[in-house]
Amino acid sequence: MSAMSPGALEGLKVLDLTQMLAGPYCTQLLADQGAEVIKIEPPEGDMTRTMGPYRADDTRRLWGGYFQSINRNKKSLCIDLKQAEGKAIFMRLVERADVVVENMRVGVMDRLGLGYEQLSARNPRIVYAALRGFGDPRGGATPYQDWPAFDVIAQAMGGIMGITGPDPNTPLKIGPGVGDLVPAIHMAFGIMAGVYRAQKTGQGQFVDVPMVDTILSLCERMVYQYSYENKVAGPEGNRHPILCPFGMFRCKDGWVTIACPTDAFWKQLCELIGRPDLGNDPAFKGNDGRQRHHDRVDEAINGYTMPRTKRELTELLGGKIPFGPVYDVRDIFADEHFRAHDMLVSVEQPGSSTPVQIAGIALRMTGTPGAVVRRAPLLGEDTDAILMEFGANAGDIRRWREQGLVR
Repeated sequence: MSAMSPGALEGLKVLDLTQMLAGPYCTQLLADQGAEVIKIEPPEGDMTRTMGPYRADDTRRLWGGYFQSINRNKKSLCIDLKQAEGKAIFMRLVERADVVVENMRVGVMDRLGLGYEQLSARNPRIVYAALRGFGDPRGGATPYQDWPAFDVIAQAMGGIMGITGPDPNTPLKIGPGVGDLVPAIHMAFGIMAGVYRAQKTGQGQFVDVPMVDTILSLCERMVYQYSYENKVAGPEGNRHPILCPFGMFRCKDGWVTIACPTDAFWKQLCELIGRPDLGNDPAFKGNDGRQRHHDRVDEAINGYTMPRTKRELTELLGGKIPFGPVYDVRDIFADEHFRAHDMLVSVEQPGSSTPVQIAGIALRMTGTPGAVVRRAPLLGEDTDAILMEFGANAGDIRRWREQGLVR
């Protein structure tokens, strides 16, 4: 990111107490857009620092792909928050920060004396965001408030597993950790809404993000299906329960996707696959008509796709109708689209002789483009610089380090 085009969030100071996936992904979204995200770690560091995978030639193993992928553009500061003076140091940071983010279990920060009420008393503008499996009592008490949760729990109870799978009796976990990533995106939005309000009024607030609730919001379709027609949605394989055709179709070397729910696209598809009779048949007019004849629609499309390869089908259908081959990661690395959009970013991996690639920034802003400007931080890499930025002097930092308060 050049001095001529700072990120849209330049100047926003975020104290990041999160670990694992959801919280760090949220704060990385902010850091990618120019926020100063200070990753506050315990002396032993974020637990994901010890998780792989590692490069074969990595001689240091300071962190693997998991940590690198979700902690770029951040600074690292180690504080022992279990010690009274460590808490006092943290409170000094809070006074000049805009946002505090954490994903601990209910009550942990309160027991440390660092809950929202204590922080807002010190800095009324602070936006305090908490991500938990079933939310925080401040956002509304529930029977599951104290339950621990990870991605799969949110996927299961939020409903997304129950509507995903190859057949009605086989629910399926979604591949990416959507039970973490979707809440993370919601939390980034909630933080920025809170910051906007604080800038207008001078008053911050508590942002409560329950993982399970955000997954339910992602499954909005099954809610209205039950409300409107008393339908209990279940796994339906690669078909869409409402739109037709809209899904995956076999081909010679894998799968492709085709989505032609409008009459115009349907008629064009029928011409392309050599079935103009279906495009002109009144029985197949309108999405509802095609839905009633879903088996015949699938039979016609599969009859065209199965003898052909993904490359052949891309040349025949790509750009003409909504079409896309099902990629694996090798296809993604080979596709010029992702290179053109800088979606495969190279960053330094300390201990390895060559850079590694991580997923880039999907949000594209023309005036204030975000950027990957730094790899994930070493543990405590920025402790001295951050503390001095927030008013400490070299003597303070030396004494705190000798006392084991910072690292």
